[in-house]
Amino acid sequence: MAVKMRLKRLGAKKAPFYRIVVADSRVSRNGKSIDEIGYYDPTKEPVELKVNAEAANKWLANGAQPSDTVKALLKKAGVIAE
Repeated sequence: MAVKMRLKRLGAKKAPFYRIVVADSRVSRNGKSIDEIGYYDPTKEPVELKVNAEAANKWLANGAQPSDTVKALLKKAGVIAE
């Protein structure tokens, strides 16, 4: 089973809100997730980003592959090094 860290889109039309989740790669974007490790709100000024670093590091150590966007957000949050 390939486990990925990716964004789950929530919010209204033209007002996105994302949760950073750990999910099986075969599940749809907004399908069932294994764990929720944070959220990202690009509509606020400044952008709101909260990540549970302990949970993110645990999943990375267990082999979860972050998507490109999640990898950039984790770098921005200081969870992983540049």
